[in-house]
Amino acid sequence: QVQLVESGGGLVQPGGSLRLSCGASGRTFSSYAMGWFRQAPGKEREVVAAISGSGGSTYYADSVKGRFTISRDNKNTVYLQMDTLKPEDTAVYYCAARAQLALTTSRFGYSYWGQGTQVTVSS
Repeated sequence: QVQLVESGGGLVQPGGSLRLSCGASGRTFSSYAMGWFRQAPGKEREVVAAISGSGGSTYYADSVKGRFTISRDNKNTVYLQMDTLKPEDTAVYYCAARAQLALTTSRFGYSYWGQGTQVTVSS
């Protein structure tokens, strides 16, 4: 069983930066593709970024391209660096894992989820 714990959320002004972290435990993390999703009030959960198990492939939603960067280390942690934040980035951000090397952009392709961390972008 994989357990995921997110951290790093908070309140930031427009144009600011935050770095989210997701710590994984329970299995061989390096064989799992990972994703970051977000859900704003009244909206569906949407993919923000994803990374393959090897780290060689990444995906970004159009709304965050050039501003967000997903990465992973060899110590069971995946990161989401968020720069030039906008009020529309406000949401609960979730880390997700799937027991396959290939990434997917569908939330239905992920079996494991963290509890979420709130990101609020406001002046």
